[in-house]
Amino acid sequence: MLKIRRSLRSAVVLLAPAAAAQPRVSLSTGPQQKHRTFYEFRTYSIRPDQNTAFLKLTNEKIHLRTAHSELIGYWSIEYGGLNKVFHIWKYDSYSQRAGVRAALSQDPSWISEYISKAIPMLTSQENEVNYLVPWSHLQNPPQEGGVYELVSFQMRPGGPAVWGNAFQAAVTSHDAPGYGKLVGVFNSECGMLNRVYALWWFESADQRAEVRHKAHTDARVVAAVRNCVIHLDSQENKLMFPCSFSPLK
Repeated sequence: MLKIRRSLRSAVVLLAPAAAAQPRVSLSTGPQQKHRTFYEFRTYSIRPDQNTAFLKLTNEKIHLRTAHSELIGYWSIEYGGLNKVFHIWKYDSYSQRAGVRAALSQDPSWISEYISKAIPMLTSQENEVNYLVPWSHLQNPPQEGGVYELVSFQMRPGGPAVWGNAFQAAVTSHDAPGYGKLVGVFNSECGMLNRVYALWWFESADQRAEVRHKAHTDARVVAAVRNCVIHLDSQENKLMFPCSFSPLK
């Protein structure tokens, strides 16, 4: 009996290093957010007969809104949705946004001169919270004007730990001379999850079309896209023109 116990102890000692060598399983879905800054995406649908009036009113009164928080860009959607505007607002934290909303609700000029007139012109409002992905920074286009493209990618569940590297390679393969200018890449936090946005700038809609044809014959781009598409469920895009009051023009 004593010999059996000694044999079992020896077996435990021999097995212990092997068990310790087993790889640890990480529950993280990718690089973690290191700061609180986020970007609120807003899309407003406008009554078709009020589109011109809404844009005129917003142009005249947007200063009442930007007095409270930072506007990144404001666009009118031309392709991929009619009678819609898309805008991006930057916040340092959720508490800052809550403070801004509270201040707006008590701002008599904002209420009487803008929001009370604008709301009847709209048919719907949507918003999402997004972070810049760790490898992206907001960039200004090389010149004013042109057209912006917002591409949304609905990725399969699993997060950047599963598809992050392949997605980055696919997007950055287009961010090269002769292609469009990558303005920023965002990952959803509130709204549809596992969604990533790429915001591009082109000199014109025609230049964007030429770039698309070029990409189809670029072996480097094709290879990167093929490695990423296995993680993709769907995608859609919008071509947008910046409003005159948009910081990103």
